[in-house]
Amino acid sequence: MTDVITEPRSVLITGGNRGIGRSIAEEFLRRGDKVAVTSRSGEGGPDGALTVAADVTDGDSLDAALKAAEEAHGPIEVLVANAGITDDQLLLRMGDESFETVIDTNLSGAFRTVKRVIKSMMRKKKGRIVLISSVVGLYGSPGQVNYAASKSGLIGIARALTRELGSRGITANVVAPGYIDTEMTQALPEDLQDSYRKAIPAGRFADPTEVAKAVAFLASDDAAYISGAVIPVDGGLGMGH
Repeated sequence: MTDVITEPRSVLITGGNRGIGRSIAEEFLRRGDKVAVTSRSGEGGPDGALTVAADVTDGDSLDAALKAAEEAHGPIEVLVANAGITDDQLLLRMGDESFETVIDTNLSGAFRTVKRVIKSMMRKKKGRIVLISSVVGLYGSPGQVNYAASKSGLIGIARALTRELGSRGITANVVAPGYIDTEMTQALPEDLQDSYRKAIPAGRFADPTEVAKAVAFLASDDAAYISGAVIPVDGGLGMGH
């Protein structure tokens, strides 16, 4: 397989114990990388990955997780900031805490993680940062003011990082998935699933592996000249946004 790498890299994926994050971890493992994933419990990662406990809203817990990952695999060379939560409510009913909690996990959590891995990337003059956003960050969605704000903010982080670090061999990109075939979407009522599919030009939900392969490409040597980009994996749902 041409996409199997020759020299394993140290990869860290936040929220890599389930859903899209788990598929991303499995793709990097398949390509021969050394993979660490974070979960709040410190359990549940895919076979072959090191799973470490971390809460991205807690700097001390992130420090401990990164220390464990780097002791096992060496300095982080590829970071995928995937950890995220939702707390959907219409704006008029959304309390300050609901907004702030989602921002703290999805946006500030990505900042905290990126900041902690960037020094070793700068020393090595090479690194790949991929932030997992959402079609909602560009397209919008009712009841998701907090989530949309957090996910669009990741684009600003990636583009500012590209301006700061582009000359040091470090890229920072965003992948914006649309509706993905996960346990969460499978639990939706069938008529709601059908209405979502009708809005998607591709006429279907994505398989999580389709997101994982886009992330793996952006982390590869082939993508060395791509930075500050937003790559939608949404079947055309949000095109033009």
